[in-house]
Amino acid sequence: MTKPGESALRIRPGCVTPEPSPDLIARYSKRRRSLSHQQTVDGILRGDRAILAQAITLIESSRAADRELAELIVEDCLPHSGNSIRVGITGVPGAGKSSVIERLGAYLTGEREIGKPGQKVAVLAIDPSSQLSGGSILGDKTRMQSLATSDMAFIRPSPSRGSLGGVAQRTREAMLLCEAAGYHNILVETVGVGQSETAVHEMVDFFLLITLTGAGDELQGMKRGVMELADLIAVNKADGANLAAVERARSEAENALHYFPRPANGWTPRALTCSAQTNRGIAELWNCVLEYTGLTKANGWFSVNRQNQTRRWMREIIEQGLKQRFESHPAIRRRMEALERDVEEGRTTSFRAARTLLEIYSDPKPAGTR
Repeated sequence: MTKPGESALRIRPGCVTPEPSPDLIARYSKRRRSLSHQQTVDGILRGDRAILAQAITLIESSRAADRELAELIVEDCLPHSGNSIRVGITGVPGAGKSSVIERLGAYLTGEREIGKPGQKVAVLAIDPSSQLSGGSILGDKTRMQSLATSDMAFIRPSPSRGSLGGVAQRTREAMLLCEAAGYHNILVETVGVGQSETAVHEMVDFFLLITLTGAGDELQGMKRGVMELADLIAVNKADGANLAAVERARSEAENALHYFPRPANGWTPRALTCSAQTNRGIAELWNCVLEYTGLTKANGWFSVNRQNQTRRWMREIIEQGLKQRFESHPAIRRRMEALERDVEEGRTTSFRAARTLLEIYSDPKPAGTR
């Protein structure tokens, strides 16, 4: 039985989430209704994690009214964004991505030097959505329990909802809101090795591939395209009796990197070993990120890359808008089902059906006069 106000929490189908108390639901619902557009922006800018979470929920919504408000919030936060290091993290399932991220987050939020406080970290973890129910497990907060309790960290698991290879459709906007909220380090964890890694690579500054030994031929098991995108390969689980195998895998990965074309950013990709269990190599991993950032800022690539990403973002928005307008066009909606049936039953080709729909969409005559 749905309790009054429960829908305000927007619990997604398939989520493993404890039942909220009536008091929590009432406080959440009242707070959400009372926040105006400006109050939301102000809350984000002062680093209120609850308001930041609500804003990200808003930008993930598919409702037209929510999207309009979300765009206004993102636009107001844009001048306060762009001042972070964005790191994309991927790897085969079981490589220990979440464990490495938790260790890395603890390293960044802690006091690494006497008198030098830690930095805020935001983790945007993309979970695969079910093609049937649309639900996601969204278990990254469970896997990162220690980091999730830190006041310096913000962890946001989001469902991919079928977008390319597991990249949440609104990850770019979520990154900008986190930056406006004062998070200087943004870590984007992807579902796993696949086509979406290209999409993640196009929205971050640094791309980290985490792998491990004992999963067959490591080099053949990785897709060449993903390795070509990597700025750093980290072979995880370098502990105990696994040390020799991990070092061998690191050497093989580093040798393989030499066969790829030299990146235009001037950086030479490298491989190292690490252990999420013992904390080995975590500091060295982040030092590589800082070294890369310093190099690319000095040679101008950092700024050029950000500009290219902004241009691609604009094109993605155009593509999404055109697709939405096409599918909501009255004449298209009337003809789509029949043409799909004709294609399925072989009465026409996919090319001819698509051309017919495009001609209908581009016809300047009003829908009622056709």
